[in-house]
Amino acid sequence: MLEKFFSRKLEFDILPMENAHCRAASVIHGERFSRGWSDGEFHELLGQETVGGFVAFQSGLSSHDGVAGFVLSRAAAGEAEILSIGVTPKVARQGLGWRLMRAAIADIVARDAATVFLEVDETNTAARGLYSKLGFQKVAERPAYYAGPDGKKTAAHVMRLDLDVSRSARSAKP
Repeated sequence: MLEKFFSRKLEFDILPMENAHCRAASVIHGERFSRGWSDGEFHELLGQETVGGFVAFQSGLSSHDGVAGFVLSRAAAGEAEILSIGVTPKVARQGLGWRLMRAAIADIVARDAATVFLEVDETNTAARGLYSKLGFQKVAERPAYYAGPDGKKTAAHVMRLDLDVSRSARSAKP
């Protein structure tokens, strides 16, 4: 019982996502979403010029010890979207989603996008909380967008984050 008071949050290494990580990302996606994406779908997305992503490994472990989480985004014409993010259940609530989203947002800024969009299931309170803490705001709703394993339909909240690209560009200059 006391171990929860004395345990330290896990540390993670965040690295650019490569094709070799697609199978692991597919497994995580299947654990987190009612319709998981195949590794082929991840390969196809990563093959697109406008798509980038990151994977996380527990610090001190090699990539052979498994991917703990991933995030994929797409940026084009000054806008970006978070395509998907997932963290293995065994490391949930360790701040990994936050770190992956921060990596994706930094990459999106580097690709000159000024606005980021994402969609999240209205019932996913943990994800909605994370996105709100990052500054995303709900701008629309898609009724009956997601179908759960029981066939019940839930709404997608469309969320938006406006980035201060000019400030980021200034701070990146020598």
